[in-house]
Amino acid sequence: MSSKMPFPLSKDKSFYESLNDWIGDTLYDELTEKGFECRDEQIYMAFQIEQALKEKKVLFAEAGVGTGKTIAYLLPAIAYARYTGKPALISCADETLIDQLVKEDGDIRKISEALGLDIDVRLAKSRDQYLCLKRLEEAGNTIDEDYVDVVADELPEFVYGAGSLQSIVPYGERSDYPNLSDEEWKTVNFHPIQQCAACDLRNRCGQTIHRNHYRESVELVICSHDFYMEHIWTKESRKRQGQLPLLPEPSMIVFDEGHLLEYSAQRALTYEVQNSTLLNLLERIMVDGIRESTLQLMERLIDSHEAFFKLLDALADKTENERKAIEKTPELLEIGKEVVKISNALLEEFVFEGELYIIPAYDLRMVEEYLDQYIYSMDLFTSQNDAVDWLEGREGESTLVIMPRLVTDILREKLFSSNTPIVFSSATLSVGETFTYLADGLGIQDYLSFSVESPFDYDKVMEVFATDVEAGGKAKRALELLEDGEQTLILFKSERAMNHFKERVPLEWQDRIAFEGERELSSIVRDFQQKKVPVLCSYHLWEGLDIPQDALTRVIIYDLPLPPSDPLFDARRQHAKDPFREVDLPFMLLRLRQGAGRLIRTSADSGTVHLLLEGKEQEMKAEIEGIFPVKMKMTV
Repeated sequence: MSSKMPFPLSKDKSFYESLNDWIGDTLYDELTEKGFECRDEQIYMAFQIEQALKEKKVLFAEAGVGTGKTIAYLLPAIAYARYTGKPALISCADETLIDQLVKEDGDIRKISEALGLDIDVRLAKSRDQYLCLKRLEEAGNTIDEDYVDVVADELPEFVYGAGSLQSIVPYGERSDYPNLSDEEWKTVNFHPIQQCAACDLRNRCGQTIHRNHYRESVELVICSHDFYMEHIWTKESRKRQGQLPLLPEPSMIVFDEGHLLEYSAQRALTYEVQNSTLLNLLERIMVDGIRESTLQLMERLIDSHEAFFKLLDALADKTENERKAIEKTPELLEIGKEVVKISNALLEEFVFEGELYIIPAYDLRMVEEYLDQYIYSMDLFTSQNDAVDWLEGREGESTLVIMPRLVTDILREKLFSSNTPIVFSSATLSVGETFTYLADGLGIQDYLSFSVESPFDYDKVMEVFATDVEAGGKAKRALELLEDGEQTLILFKSERAMNHFKERVPLEWQDRIAFEGERELSSIVRDFQQKKVPVLCSYHLWEGLDIPQDALTRVIIYDLPLPPSDPLFDARRQHAKDPFREVDLPFMLLRLRQGAGRLIRTSADSGTVHLLLEGKEQEMKAEIEGIFPVKMKMTV
């Protein structure tokens, strides 16, 4: 498929000169005539992106709220994609923001209609955002809940029908099931242990159908930062296995809310070992007829694995951090090396089991693939290297997480060494008028940059209050503010902090407050925007949320978003001369600016921001006062 250029090309001008002229004509005249605001900051940003395309460089594009950043990068991205014949890739902070970008009244739809451009936009969501038919079948056999039957009943007919696959349609996205809670969704969605290549339902799988669809795009592919980084880390290994990379090769990349890319890279470059996963996988292949030697090795591995996790739990720190540091005692390392030894022996036994065809081929393949990753992960944990590891509690069980090393070098090698133009777009990319904090964290040495202010008159439309509260008094103060029924977003630094507040909410308030995780997030946001619920509580929506006018008139910052004292951030602190100034404070200030930025999205918006400060947070007023566009007012 090819798309017509939005402007004529000629021998007299280079593509970049023609692009520059078209951007000016479009933003100054054509869109303005059709009701769009003419914003000098937006036009300047679009011209700077055109320059980055020409020089094939990284660009940090910091533009305040109301600049119109999306249109500023969409125009050159669409033209560049059509010129090169390869799609422009737009990477968003998370899956919820993807849906916002393509919503009915979003910028893509608006400029498509205003300019008469038939824009080909395709979504590439993370694999865990799709239904897994294998896991749905398993859930139907093990979970006695109505939601499993509801999901199964809503499957398209071609999935299990005998008819032709010619009428297939994409299906099975997380957003297709808005009433499922996050916990329910996690029982039927894709899980990394699934072996898609060996699945007999692969050609009827919603994830496969979606992937085939977006791989054919030549214009815009939109994904999340997490999925893009998974693509980067798995690209070479997938090629070696004869598989296509997760994403097509782009002509250019835009990282919207690009200040969050480093954390997505860290999440992608990790290996996880859960307590129950190994046990469940081994149990499913303990079938009748399996050889005695294989069975004995599996039982030995189960015993050693359980002993390892029992000791791991005992040696993890007892703080409330989500990432818990681990004391690596000689006994723990010895058991870890033992499970690696047994696992290697078991893989050798599986060679003989595969020839006997006693164990179902799909199940055996899944266990073999998992054991390969398990061995690699445990080797990393028990060897002396620069890996960072920690323990997390997920879904009621312990998960060991190992990150081989900090991501800077790998990003520099795999992403920023190419000639692909890359644009980082956000209202908050700099700290102290420099982009050094972000560039250093990503391993970027050569880049272009600019910063433009928001066009809004904040003194007239925004007030910021910093309120000192007594120890344990945040929930009480927040509930007092909510009594007036005003449309309010409450932002928390973590899921744990949000749940602690949730426990303090009176029962009679339950139908007035929506909490992230109760069901699919974009459906909660939609209800909030339509004023079906007056309060939205979230620990993810510090950036990207766009709720204009009176649908959001108050933001409560429940906690200052300081990074936790956990192994991941401690690893960064170890490389800093002044950890607080170089790691903690910049992270917190960027996130705080983003959170406050949810309030004023258009020239018709107004409202208040409330910071609830407790204990040592009260000592940081001088650090945070200058980041807001208006003077902060102190209250008690």
